Amino acid sequence: MNKKFDRTLFIMVLIIAIFGIVMIYSASSIWAEYKFHDAFKFVKSQSIFFLIGAILMYVISKIDYNFFKKKANLILGICFILLTLVLIPGIGSVRNGSRSWFGIGGLGIQPSEFAKIGLIIYTAKYLSSNKKELRSIKKGVLPILFVIMVFFLLIMLEPDFGTAMVIVLTLISLIFISGVKVSFFLKIGLVGLLGIVALIIVAPYRMARIVSFLNPWSDPLGSGFQIIQSLYAIGPGGLLGQGFLNSHQKHFYLPEPQTDFIFSIISEEFGFLGVLIVTSFFGFIFYRTVKISLKTNDLFGKFLAFGLGIGIVIQAVLNLSVVIGLIPVTGVTLPFFSYGGSSLLVTMISMGIILNISRSK
Repeated sequence: MNKKFDRTLFIMVLIIAIFGIVMIYSASSIWAEYKFHDAFKFVKSQSIFFLIGAILMYVISKIDYNFFKKKANLILGICFILLTLVLIPGIGSVRNGSRSWFGIGGLGIQPSEFAKIGLIIYTAKYLSSNKKELRSIKKGVLPILFVIMVFFLLIMLEPDFGTAMVIVLTLISLIFISGVKVSFFLKIGLVGLLGIVALIIVAPYRMARIVSFLNPWSDPLGSGFQIIQSLYAIGPGGLLGQGFLNSHQKHFYLPEPQTDFIFSIISEEFGFLGVLIVTSFFGFIFYRTVKISLKTNDLFGKFLAFGLGIGIVIQAVLNLSVVIGLIPVTGVTLPFFSYGGSSLLVTMISMGIILNISRSK
């Protein structure tokens, strides 16, 4: 192990997370003042999680990542138990129609967020330990797909389609770089497409999201409302935006703008410059994690760095695609920016592990 980690990446994460807190204030202050009589309500909560996350990121950057390989089965088992417990009425809390939270005082912890890390760690260990077996779909690939599907189904029972999709896409990407035949992914892609169609059929609200995606104006005050207001925010942004704190859509037009649609407020207030800053940051994350992955000699480290990095990028791409109307609403947050303690903690823990891997030769 080298003594120094990737300091540029570390500093960049802190800067962008602080920028995220600033934008949470801008996006939420009006709503928070009206509902809680405290314009800093959401900023205070997010700041607490940021401080905890920053400390965890630094501490974890000093813990040998092979520790997670040794504890991979235990971590996955804990994640499984938590995802099961959260489905039990009286234990799990319902928010926005999804039983996916543990309520702790005024805060909420979302176990599906922590399952992302647990599954990435377990999959990285599996792939690095079963390199030869991966030549066989039956003996090498199907066992890990079974584990992934069990967790996918647990998260879908909440239901949380957005998080489930982030996890599946991340782990499929991880399996893809392990050297499994491309033909297998064509087949699984077809199966996945049929599965998505089935999930849409059994849940009418998902069909409503598809319809509103194709034509938001078919229900402008219902299922199409969010995306219409999001586009109204992005449209006037121009090159440099309306100016910090000058968003119009946060004045009770765009629902809860500090969460999934915070990018709309960034676009409205900072224009194309804000868009460029956000997208460049995630491009930097992708570049840096791939570079760390390639430089690491240990196979587990390679898979782990890539998996954690690509997971953050995939989630960001899905969120940005929703906000600009490229795909239907999924409920996926924007890493580092959207309000949500669990999401921020998990993202910064992931970065801590990546930073530790960057120490290795």
